[in-house]
Amino acid sequence: MDVELTFAHWLYGIFTLVIIITMIFRKGVVLPTLLGTFLIAWVYKGSIVGGFTAIFNANLVAAQELFSIFLIITFMLALLNSLKDLGADVRMIQPIQKVMVNGHISFFVIIGVTYVISLFFWPTPAVPLICALLVPAAVRAGLPAILAAVAIALAGQGMALSSDYIVQVAPSLSAASAGIDTGLVADRALLLSVIAGGVAILLAYFLYRKTIRAKDDPQNEVDLNTLSTVESSKNEAKTSNLSRWSKVFAIGVPLTLLLVVIYMMYNKLFSGSGGLVGGDGAAFVGGVAVILLLLSTIAFGKHHALDYITNHITDGFVFAFKAMGPVIPIAGFFFLGSGDFSGTILGVEEGPSLLFGLVEATQDFLPQSSLLAAFSVLVIGIITGLDGSGFSGLPLTGALAASLETSGMDAATLAAIGQMGAIWTGGGTIVAWSSLIAIAGFCGVSVMELVRKNFLPVIIGLFVMALAAVFVF
Repeated sequence: MDVELTFAHWLYGIFTLVIIITMIFRKGVVLPTLLGTFLIAWVYKGSIVGGFTAIFNANLVAAQELFSIFLIITFMLALLNSLKDLGADVRMIQPIQKVMVNGHISFFVIIGVTYVISLFFWPTPAVPLICALLVPAAVRAGLPAILAAVAIALAGQGMALSSDYIVQVAPSLSAASAGIDTGLVADRALLLSVIAGGVAILLAYFLYRKTIRAKDDPQNEVDLNTLSTVESSKNEAKTSNLSRWSKVFAIGVPLTLLLVVIYMMYNKLFSGSGGLVGGDGAAFVGGVAVILLLLSTIAFGKHHALDYITNHITDGFVFAFKAMGPVIPIAGFFFLGSGDFSGTILGVEEGPSLLFGLVEATQDFLPQSSLLAAFSVLVIGIITGLDGSGFSGLPLTGALAASLETSGMDAATLAAIGQMGAIWTGGGTIVAWSSLIAIAGFCGVSVMELVRKNFLPVIIGLFVMALAAVFVF
C-alpha cells in the first residue's frame, strides 16, 4: 500500500527523533512535545490558530484518556497513608522477619514481599517500609546490604512496576497510544515481566551468592551501621502505640486485596465474559481501595475522619500529578500521530495517521521480521527509559507497536515489550538518576555500585524476554 507523505508526516518524524535524542541525553521532553504538537498542527491545517487550538486539544484528549490512571494512584496512595496512621503497615511486615533465618532465604523473602506490595501500592511508597523493617533483619541473617538493594530493585522497580498488573497505569498508557484494549497489554506484560524478572533475579543470585555471609559474621554489624535510620526510627515509634485497629487492618487489607485478585482471575478464566479487565479492573480495585480508606480513616480519626480523608486524598492527587503530570503533553503528541485521536485534536472529521503513515512508507525498506520488530521496540523502550522516569516513553512505544503490527506480531505484545524496556530501565533498576537513588540511600550503599550489580542480569533478562515473546506470541 502506497502512502503519500506530506510535510506534516516528515515534521512528525523529525520531532519524534528529537524526542528520542532528548531522552538519550536524559533531558525533559515536555518542551519538544508541546512545540511539535503546535507546529505539526499549524502545518497540517495551514492555520496558526489551528495550531493553538490543537496544542490545547491534544493535552485535553490525553488528560481525558488518562485521568482514570490519576484516580487509581490517588486512592491506592491514600489507602497506604491511612494504614500508616494506624501503624497497620508495620504490622503487615513484622511476621515476615521471623522467616529470615539466613541470607539466602532473606534474598528471596525480600523479593516476594517487595513484589506483592509493589503490585498494589507501587514500589516508590513501598520502599521506605521494606527498607526500614525487612532489610535490617536480612542483613543480620547474613545478606549484604547491596544484595538486599538488588532484590528490592529487581522485584519492585523491575518486575512489579513493569507489569503494573493491579493498578494498570503502565498498560493503560501503552494501550491508549496503541489504540488497543488495556487488558490485552496487561496480560502480555504480566507474563513478560515474570520472564524478565525470573531470569534477572536468578542471574543476580547465582552471580553474587558467594558474597552472602553466615549469620554470625562480624561484617553483618558493619552493614547494619550503614543503613539509614530515619525511616526505622519513625516506624519503631509507631509500634509502641499500635491499637487493635492496626491488627484488624493489617490482616483485613491484605486479605481483601487478595480476594480482589482471586475474584478478578476467576472472572477472567471461568466466567466466559473476559472478566474485569482494563478500565473495569482498575475501577474495581480503586473502588475497593476507597471503601478500605473510609473504614481505616474512621477507625483512626473517629470525629476527625472528615478532615483526615480529605488530606489523604489531596496528598494522593499531589503524588499522582507529580508522578504522571509530565506524561500528559507527551501522550498528547503521540495521540496526534494516531488516526484514532488526531481528528479530535485537529478538529477535523477524519484525522491523519502520521506515525503509522511514516512506518507504512518505510515497510518496503525493512525486513518483515517479528524478531526485528520485537527488538526494535525493546531498544526504543530502553532508550526512552534513560530519562529516569520509565513512564514518559510509553506513549511512544505504544504508538510504534501499533505501527509495526504488520511485522507478524500483534500490537499488544509489541506494546508490552516496549513497556518492559522503558520501565525496567527508567523505573529504577539500571539508571542511577531514577528512583534507584532512594533504594541505595535507604540501604546505605552506592547507587553506582547498585547499577553495576543490576546491569547484566537486567539486560540479559530483557533480551530473553523479547526472544520468548517472539516464539510464544
